[in-house]
Amino acid sequence: MTVQYRNRRTGELETERVFEGGALRFLYGSLAGRLLREPLVASALFSRLYGWLQRRPASRRKIPEFIRSLGIDAGEAERAPGEYASLDDFFTRRLKPGSRPVDRDPERLVAPADGRIRVFPRLPDPWRIKRSRVRLDELIRDRGLAERYDGGSAALIRLAAADYHRFHFPDSGVASEPRRIGGRLHSVHPIALDAGAPSFENQRTLTRLETERFGALLQVEVGALVVGTIEQTFEAGPVDRGQEKGLFRFGGSAIVLLAEPGRLRFDEDLVRESANGVETLVRMGESIGRSVAS
Repeated sequence: MTVQYRNRRTGELETERVFEGGALRFLYGSLAGRLLREPLVASALFSRLYGWLQRRPASRRKIPEFIRSLGIDAGEAERAPGEYASLDDFFTRRLKPGSRPVDRDPERLVAPADGRIRVFPRLPDPWRIKRSRVRLDELIRDRGLAERYDGGSAALIRLAAADYHRFHFPDSGVASEPRRIGGRLHSVHPIALDAGAPSFENQRTLTRLETERFGALLQVEVGALVVGTIEQTFEAGPVDRGQEKGLFRFGGSAIVLLAEPGRLRFDEDLVRESANGVETLVRMGESIGRSVAS
């Protein structure tokens, strides 16, 4: 399976370089893989062990090949590749100041992370992503809260291994304490979603962000295969748009952003590509939509 996305900066379709693509195809495309992944690979223990190995000093020798094979722009990182203590240390790298300008128009909502985005202007419940089915009450584990967002809008941002893996706030406001929701750890890659993997029942973290122009936003960070840890680096209370919120440890992952009905209109290029089933590569801080008068 070839995965293509639109590069928003160039307008061109590009083919994704998939980290461990052969392993994903085996796990989600073969009988032997399906038998293996449930008791072993989808478990938190396996992902924690894998992540621990990527934090060992010996893993730093993998960094040059990781950069080369995935086409990573290492010049954006705040340190030179040789200065990182492990592969995970490079994976969770911060970027040089100014690498991700944040749109300061208060009417605009910005992308909370680098990644491949699909938007849903009016969210059905359940909604389908490839062959995977997502129900709001199962995603956020709160039926009453889910009813507030039924018919609202949603953005799904999928982070590939090559991406910058720190995530941020999409607007200024007041952030709640993050709530952790248990689950397993399936891949969130289209290969897995096309196989019907229950990826949005993975381990995840939910934060409510009360904003002036967009109402109450829900940001859900979704862990994935070999992502043993989602770390939050903020404190509950007032936060600024573009402020760092946390990071994903080694592996691919995703963010779901939910808005109440009538509060958010996504940018037209994202709506158009999403309607055609095409993801768009966005960078943290770029506009993804604008406020709608309540």
